[in-house]
Amino acid sequence: MPDQSDPNRTIAFQGEPGAYSDLACRSAYPDMKSLPCATFEDAFAAVEEGRAALAMIPIENSVAGRVADIHHLLPETSLHIVAEHFEGVRHQLLAVPGATLETIKRVRSHVHALSQCRKIVRELGLQAVVHADTAGAAAYISRLNDPSEAAIASRLAAETYGLQILREDVEDQSHNTTRFIVLAREPSIPDPRAGKSITTFVFNVRNVPAALYKALGGFATNGVNMTKLESYMVGGAFHASRFYCDVEGHPEQPNVRLALEELDFFSRDVKILGVYPAHMFRESC
Repeated sequence: MPDQSDPNRTIAFQGEPGAYSDLACRSAYPDMKSLPCATFEDAFAAVEEGRAALAMIPIENSVAGRVADIHHLLPETSLHIVAEHFEGVRHQLLAVPGATLETIKRVRSHVHALSQCRKIVRELGLQAVVHADTAGAAAYISRLNDPSEAAIASRLAAETYGLQILREDVEDQSHNTTRFIVLAREPSIPDPRAGKSITTFVFNVRNVPAALYKALGGFATNGVNMTKLESYMVGGAFHASRFYCDVEGHPEQPNVRLALEELDFFSRDVKILGVYPAHMFRESC
């Protein structure tokens, strides 16, 4: 069992106990204690303040897309990405003991979970009620103890709150997967010869013709594979954009180094958020 009082053996996540982020913590770091936090900022602060060694943060889902707010928060933190984790999302239809598919009338969950389980909601004619998160919905129906109430959440949430599973794996898409990043106070840069690496960074460009084309041209000419590129406004301004980017490779590899040098020439405020080993899940994609 992990030491319940040792911050060095603690990993923070956003959400209630039993959330999918909690499940990801336990899957990736079974020897660590998972620490629930009310917000993403609180999870970041737990690591920054030394109450946890790591934070498990969802960044994108194969069905729902990117997780809101994370791209805005990452550039402002002093933390570093040291790993990534991919967790399959298997939604369970939960209810209190004694409830049946015939007694439930409403189903509660996070808006994304509800949208990912439209078939079961429609099949059973349930009223969908949005909650802040999946585990919170499970905790709520557990306290309510009403056989007409159901929740969509993880198997871990069922175990945590003493609920029964009325229907297993009710997600519409079997490929439903969430990608998480793991944050720490200090970088843990892998040896470039040890295997495939991912480099994550952000940068700004001015709103002028061909700015992005020039900034990213070095990655194409140097044969660097870009696996993710997303833009968002900074401070609500329309005259400039910030880009979040993942590339395959390590900054010490010549082609990546040259591409980053060219990026730095044509853009502003380049910040590397982390260099970390590529997760084995990428091999199966």
